[in-house]
Amino acid sequence: MIRFSHGVDTSVGRVRRVNEDSYLAVPPIYAVADGMGGHGSGDVASRLAVEVLARCVMLRPLFTEAVLHGLEEANRVIIEHDGPNRMGTTITGLAGLETLGGDRLIVFNVGDSRVYRLAGERVEQLTVDHSEVQQLVLAGVLTREQARTHPRRNVVTRALGGGPDLAVDHWLVPATGGDRFLICSDGLFGELLDEVMAPLLAIAHPQQAAEALVAAANESGGRDNVTALVVDIESADAPEFRPVQAAAPREESPGRPPAPAPAPAPAERGGTAGRAGGAGGGLGATGELPIDVGLFGLGLIGPDPDRRDR
Repeated sequence: MIRFSHGVDTSVGRVRRVNEDSYLAVPPIYAVADGMGGHGSGDVASRLAVEVLARCVMLRPLFTEAVLHGLEEANRVIIEHDGPNRMGTTITGLAGLETLGGDRLIVFNVGDSRVYRLAGERVEQLTVDHSEVQQLVLAGVLTREQARTHPRRNVVTRALGGGPDLAVDHWLVPATGGDRFLICSDGLFGELLDEVMAPLLAIAHPQQAAEALVAAANESGGRDNVTALVVDIESADAPEFRPVQAAAPREESPGRPPAPAPAPAPAERGGTAGRAGGAGGGLGATGELPIDVGLFGLGLIGPDPDRRDR
């Protein structure tokens, strides 16, 4: 049986007025959603996405088709939501599966939020962005370094709410005790290079690591909302995560899968800080979700004059 622990931090950043990120952090499912739509719609879309996906928490055993169905249902709910503006959201994350072949993780992605795995002293990106610049990188037109500053870097080619035919990238990976994963919105990796993220992700406690990552992103500019969800795998037959560096005080925080299939028409992305975190907990005796679902206090639902419709 897979055992998890986690830490999470989220921030509105230093430019936006509304945090359009939402997250789900209830074992065995972890996800980050980055909303888009502007004028109070993006935060609604990301909140709806994690609320619908959270229903999978109650399923035992959890299996691949249930997670994919949850994402399809979230897509339907966002499309049918009665609001003044068209809206959408990225979503990415992982979930623990109990299969006949042993414990596995499903890693899933729609959009340009990311899942990383800490591999020694470096981070390994497990997901593939659904974005215009990623397509140009895969075609050899841009380098990864050029893509970081390209004027079209915020244009996504796939999102929940984009249409009824949802294509979800997903992969099955072993659930190995001692592994650490990072699930994050583009406000994190848009500010920090991989070599900067790696030592921060390696900080001992997942909550300290999440806070250090978000603090570093804000110190580097904080031009977007930023969310970091750090997940540790603690299986019964393997030791818990061993850090490569000691925890730093917050004020000091300074094999890729195949490329995705062609995606539908692109949509431009363009949102008071909330924070929550701690070790993962299960469902309560009443069957209600714990507060650590990341649905509350993550942003105001209302107009955001500093953001463009996306």
